[in-house]
Amino acid sequence: MADEKSRDKPIARLRRRIASREESDIDELYGLEPVYEPGQGRGGVEPESFVAIQCPWCGERLDVRVDVTAGERSYIDDCEVCCRPMELSVEIEDSGALGALRVLRAD
Repeated sequence: MADEKSRDKPIARLRRRIASREESDIDELYGLEPVYEPGQGRGGVEPESFVAIQCPWCGERLDVRVDVTAGERSYIDDCEVCCRPMELSVEIEDSGALGALRVLRAD
């Protein structure tokens, strides 16, 4: 009898989550990750910016897309002209806006 009650608890929780309309329950049920919602908590900050940079290898001017919703990070991208690797470091301000973008040679 105790085994039946312990098995019913997870099923009862699952039934509640299925019937729930709460975003967190739906996300958990389907295994979804939180999504950036435009205009939510960012005070009009654009989710992405296009920034003009200069390749540290060939000196060519490029426009790169920076996703500010991903937070501060560093990543490697190739120059569109000379195909050499550049390290891009994104800095985000407290308001969520793009603060700075550093471009270095990745060698």
